[in-house]
Amino acid sequence: MKKLTCLAVLLMGYLGAFAQDVEMADTMRSEGKIYVVIGTIVIVFVGLALYLFSMDRRLNRIEKHKD
Repeated sequence: MKKLTCLAVLLMGYLGAFAQDVEMADTMRSEGKIYVVIGTIVIVFVGLALYLFSMDRRLNRIEKHKD
């Protein structure tokens, strides 16, 4: 029950933030800078994903080597 309540509170907070009109985002979109922000976020997430996949492979090799 605690998890369900926590999930409901988080969803309410997300919906409230989603419904707001953000002036900064409109300005960045009109100037074309929003694509730089999106590109940077994509690069960071891809880097993190590659790092996690490589770390997972290394750990699997170490686990197999111990057996």
